[in-house]
Amino acid sequence: MGRVQHFDRSAGILMPVSSLPSPYGIGTFGRAAYEFADFVAESGHSYWQVLPLGQTSYGDSPYQSFSAFAGNPYFIDLDMLTDEGLLEEGYASEFDWGDSEKYVDYGRLFESRYIVLDRAFQNFMSKCSSDGELSGRYEEFKKANHSWLDEYSLYMACKEHFDYVSWTEWDDDIRLRIPETVTKYAQQLADRIEFWNFCQYEFFEQWNRLKCYVNARGIQIIGDIPIYVAPDSADVWAHPDVFLLDGNLRPLKVAGVPPDAFT
Repeated sequence: MGRVQHFDRSAGILMPVSSLPSPYGIGTFGRAAYEFADFVAESGHSYWQVLPLGQTSYGDSPYQSFSAFAGNPYFIDLDMLTDEGLLEEGYASEFDWGDSEKYVDYGRLFESRYIVLDRAFQNFMSKCSSDGELSGRYEEFKKANHSWLDEYSLYMACKEHFDYVSWTEWDDDIRLRIPETVTKYAQQLADRIEFWNFCQYEFFEQWNRLKCYVNARGIQIIGDIPIYVAPDSADVWAHPDVFLLDGNLRPLKVAGVPPDAFT
């Protein structure tokens, strides 16, 4: 007779980060996330389940993101950036984040969030020039994550440059990753590449702090990821050789599911 395994009975709550309350249009890794963790613990639950944390693309679905590795900059808490001295007090409140508490207005979010994050980025780089410890942590983050971060940030900088159309619609030389063209764009868009590096640095700084707090409260996080990477992503653009693509670098086969209660 086989060994009998015993498991402690436990329960949890599904709460997407995007659904947490926030004055800035979408839930973040800020105060509301910590308060929710306290609620989960005080309710006697052991798990907090989240949806994928990747950067959403067209359609705003967490199951279709620009990278299999990068986090969603929308989840960076703006009040925390203010506390760090990267945003002026009240600056983030000057923007229109939508007028509904029931849903996220992704159109307004897209128009405003990156302007605010760019302000924080400029202040961050100024701070790094005089703060060796901060600069060192930032450089260490980039070094530790270079295997995906370099291509992701270049991809996002190019996507900005081409007005956010799919990479399959970019100019042929960069779409096909001609080496000298890749070098040219990396040089021309160096500042924007650094911006996207900064967004990922802040995302993981805030996420790791939150996760440590949640775990310290005796709660485990149940994560989620898409089954496949998105065709319009840094992963496919940077590594087309590992995907089944046609002569125009478009997928030969795709998969999906029927609409459900969430679509």
